[in-house]
Amino acid sequence: MTKPTTDNTANSSSFAWKISLSRPMQILLVSVWLLVFSNSTFWTTVWQGIGGWDNGSPLFLLSLPVLALLWTFGLLTLLAWGRMTKWVLGLFLIVSASASYFMNSFGIVIDYDMLTNVVQTDTREALELLSPRMFIWIALLGVLPAFLLTRIETRKFSWKRELSMKLVSVVVALAGIGGIAMSEYQSYASLFRNHREIRLQLTPSNVVSAVNGYVRRELKTPTQLEVIGADAHRQMRVGNAVKPRLTIVVVGETARAENFALNGYKRDTNPELSKQNIINFTNASSCGTATAVSVPCMFQQAGRDDYKPSMATSREGLLDVLKHAGVNVLWRDNNSGCKGACDRVASVDVSNLGLADICEAGGECHDEALLSGLQDYLDTLKDDTVVVLHMKGSHGPSYSKRYPQAFEHFTPVCQSSELDQCSTESIVNAYDNSLRYTDHVLAQTIELLKANQARFDTAMLYMSDHGESLGENGIYLHGLPYAMAPQQQTHIPMILWMSQGMEETANLQPGCLQSVKDKAWSQDNLFDSVLGLMAIQTSVYDPARDMFHQCQAPQQASTISGAQAKGVN
Repeated sequence: MTKPTTDNTANSSSFAWKISLSRPMQILLVSVWLLVFSNSTFWTTVWQGIGGWDNGSPLFLLSLPVLALLWTFGLLTLLAWGRMTKWVLGLFLIVSASASYFMNSFGIVIDYDMLTNVVQTDTREALELLSPRMFIWIALLGVLPAFLLTRIETRKFSWKRELSMKLVSVVVALAGIGGIAMSEYQSYASLFRNHREIRLQLTPSNVVSAVNGYVRRELKTPTQLEVIGADAHRQMRVGNAVKPRLTIVVVGETARAENFALNGYKRDTNPELSKQNIINFTNASSCGTATAVSVPCMFQQAGRDDYKPSMATSREGLLDVLKHAGVNVLWRDNNSGCKGACDRVASVDVSNLGLADICEAGGECHDEALLSGLQDYLDTLKDDTVVVLHMKGSHGPSYSKRYPQAFEHFTPVCQSSELDQCSTESIVNAYDNSLRYTDHVLAQTIELLKANQARFDTAMLYMSDHGESLGENGIYLHGLPYAMAPQQQTHIPMILWMSQGMEETANLQPGCLQSVKDKAWSQDNLFDSVLGLMAIQTSVYDPARDMFHQCQAPQQASTISGAQAKGVN
């Protein structure tokens, strides 16, 4: 029989307790701690899903904590090895505490898309999520138990004994999980079928799954860029009065259609756009529920059903096709970047311009920065152009920072990033104020286009990247998996304005767009609609997805190749 000793590194500490535990016992204790203190969201969902004490199956109720414990114990046993066991367990304690804070505070779940959103969040957005409550939560549920774990001496065995104990631990965990699942199959099948979010709420397995998915997808991303639409060329109009086309695509941030007055919302969140001659599309949906998904997806040809995250950086999109056709393209950003959509075209980060009248001292710039200096750029143009404005919009949780003080129309407003600590009224007030500011920026964009009608045929197409939850059913912010996301996160505003010259040159039949404004549109339509509006012919263009195609009268047009177009510029 192997005589146990204690870990030399633990023994060297004069503060170590007079208690020693084997590594499997340490893993078991951490598993119990995680299930009790870092999984309140998981247990709440489970309890509601099974009907609580009214479930009628005592054996099923008793098996639930046992199954969760066996699963967590087995997972940690596979991940924690040898002298690294305490380090791995400590890391999981802190990471799980962090995950539980955000799940409890904002009603989110942890999956690949949410992890991608976290990785691509800029510093300013990340800082808005920090709060004293978050640090206290993580300190008590993560840092404190991790510290206490270091005070326990580790009983040390030979490597053969360690390996056999680990093997037995895994076998026991798997056997227990299998036995419980078989004996209560119908109950568990019903629970997981009706509440798919449960697997995304059990910490730390949800974090492990998200990291695994993220790493696998990143490693699978092709290194060679897939070129599309290389044959793109513009239809050229004949006549002395022909003007180049100028389209501004405005990518909103976190605006939900439900709170747009143009869609019937009881508050006047669109005081300026309501006075413009716009087409308001009432039934538009997003490709995803987070910027990291929706922005690259809407500029791809694939559409939501066929879009893959790897396409963001490995496949050309709309802006590349426009460039192939000889169209000038410019991306102006006041958010966290274009997520791959503008990697090969000219771009400007306006958030770093430091404009005294638009940007906060040492802070972010409001969205009017997107229009600052834009006229100077337009003055240099003599050919077809597409400009993309990527707004900060209504990005949470600090909605009150998204607009200048002059736009604080609805009061009181929530000034905290801890939305679950604010009243629903104050959250909605701050959010609606941010929409009124977005309304103002869009109206100013239209006025800019009107001022350039003598030189260009102009249009503005606005759509938000995704919506937002404001506390409905305890859910805040965005980023839930699309299949379980509420409509507030997927139903987005979409608005079109175009000059009379653009209507005529696009050959649109009068009143036709008004007749289709209530049809089901989505970000899938952006790629082909912009190509159609800019009169681009290419093999990747799909007229069935072009919102304008069905409203166009037949016409004849001459064409010019991409190479010829570049010579014209």
